Amino acid sequence: MSIYGYLADAMVGIHIGYVAYVLLGQAAIVLAAALHRQWGGNPWFRWTHLLAIAIVAVEAVMNWRCPLSIWEEQLRILAGQDINSSDTFMGRILHNVLFIHGMPESFFTTIYIAMFIIVVQGLLMYPPRAFRFPSRQTGLSLNPA
Repeated sequence: MSIYGYLADAMVGIHIGYVAYVLLGQAAIVLAAALHRQWGGNPWFRWTHLLAIAIVAVEAVMNWRCPLSIWEEQLRILAGQDINSSDTFMGRILHNVLFIHGMPESFFTTIYIAMFIIVVQGLLMYPPRAFRFPSRQTGLSLNPA
């Protein structure tokens, strides 16, 4: 197998990492809110999390193909592989985990938009620390201690 095949497998791994960031990130936010943990309000985490799912939702609504999928397919073509499979065991497993064949595009579009709504809802119900205002007990200090 050529280097392009391995790069295509790596691209699928990156794609799965992206999906995991959105799904597990939302689970972590809900858990942090339930347990009243401050790390769940980290503004960098929260805004990049929203941006990650917003990109996916916009791609779905606009009917744009994901750049990660396009790059993977181009690498598979360069490797002389079928674009829907891999020559390596891990590549096939990762590809099958990420892509569910036989489902209509409208199914995925609905899932992506629903996930975007869930993330926005979480952002409103458990806002990042940057949106928190000082309480009356701490005075007018903008630097919470």
